[in-house]
Amino acid sequence: MLLTNILRFVAILLLQVLVFTNVGVSGYIYPAFYVYFILLLPFETVGWVLLLSAFAMGISVDLFTNSLGINAAAAVFTAFVRPAAIRILRSAREYEPGIAPSIKDLGFRWFFMYAMILILIHHTVLFLVEAFTFDDFLQTLRRILASSAVTLGLALIAQLLFVKQDKK
Repeated sequence: MLLTNILRFVAILLLQVLVFTNVGVSGYIYPAFYVYFILLLPFETVGWVLLLSAFAMGISVDLFTNSLGINAAAAVFTAFVRPAAIRILRSAREYEPGIAPSIKDLGFRWFFMYAMILILIHHTVLFLVEAFTFDDFLQTLRRILASSAVTLGLALIAQLLFVKQDKK
């Protein structure tokens, strides 16, 4: 499991830095695909490991994009609220051993709500810290919503493409 998460960390970081950072629509939409790494961490992940992993991902993106820690701040905050989001979206299966936060294990509806909540929180923190003002709040809100929609779409596509479904 540790090796899987390390490989996932590297793959998502490379995708973020080499592809998604350069895809933005004139600086308006920022697909922060790296938040997908935080979403996929196992339910059993201890709090400090969750926060440290999120910080490592966020600061790595910051180092490659020269963004002064805003990705690290948003990633750590997202990891901090993740347990609360999981409690809100309580599922009967989430505490079984080996269950992952995925479409395969908990269904599309559960994963969609889980990802949407955490991605919206992440992007809200990211863009509010970046703007550091409430001037032109509607512009910031549009950026939050548009970027969240794109990132959520990417996370759902990744789930459908790369998470192995059971053969029945």
